[in-house]
Amino acid sequence: MTATDRRERVRPLQPPYLVTASTDRRGLSVGITADASIAVVEMALHGPWSQHLGSQVTAGLRLCLAGPSASIIIDLHDLGDTHGVSQPYWAAAWRAARLAPTPVRLTLCLPTTTTLDNLLRHMQRPRPMLFATMPEARIATAGRVPRSHQLQARLAPSPESVRAARDLVTQACRTWNLPQSHDAWLIISELAGNAVEHAGTNFVVTVSRNGTRLHLAVRDGVTRFPQLSEPAPIGHQDPLNERGRGLRLVHATAAAWGAMPTRGGKVVWATVPYNSNSQL
Repeated sequence: MTATDRRERVRPLQPPYLVTASTDRRGLSVGITADASIAVVEMALHGPWSQHLGSQVTAGLRLCLAGPSASIIIDLHDLGDTHGVSQPYWAAAWRAARLAPTPVRLTLCLPTTTTLDNLLRHMQRPRPMLFATMPEARIATAGRVPRSHQLQARLAPSPESVRAARDLVTQACRTWNLPQSHDAWLIISELAGNAVEHAGTNFVVTVSRNGTRLHLAVRDGVTRFPQLSEPAPIGHQDPLNERGRGLRLVHATAAAWGAMPTRGGKVVWATVPYNSNSQL
């Protein structure tokens, strides 16, 4: 391994955290999808277990853990691991998620007749939750995701919906006795505005809280991810409502932000701290 390779492996993540599916010519693939709030993320593996596939999974998990996920379900049904050699990897991944700054529940889904399932079930407690099917895992996970700290609205692709998205942030802060944050208001305006202008589909706005941060998410029906525009030349005046510049404001304002695929679309999310000094 070269010095450059080592630097690449330890390089800290930087936003935006854009999570996409990864597939290589060896038939190894990792697919990731999220729900509208990114509270629950699903990851599916395809191909024989190898160090290379493990690296792909690690990269995806790091991006997922950077966002506001509460639970991650990993589907191992199409993983080729006859002798269960990947068991130490999954044990370590589960511990990393559990001990993250904002703990995430990592659940594994795999056939009960495999050696890997047997090895995982005989781990010393505490150990990962295991399920034989994805429907079972989804039901169990949904029952563990708190809803009391989440507000959600489905909106039409019209300019009036941007104000409705801002109103949802205001309602959330009042409900949870939090200071009204101008940063959150700015960010949700941009994300909702992008959904109206570029996606043109109905979209779902979710405002939630976890720890010391407010999470904002907008899920629309277009799979194309947002892109940051290049900074404008010095002296060039862009209109304040230009969407590309707005994403740069999100990039500068949010503690973290990114995007993730959903079934039939994408969700763009951002987080801001509670103790914002900017008030509405």
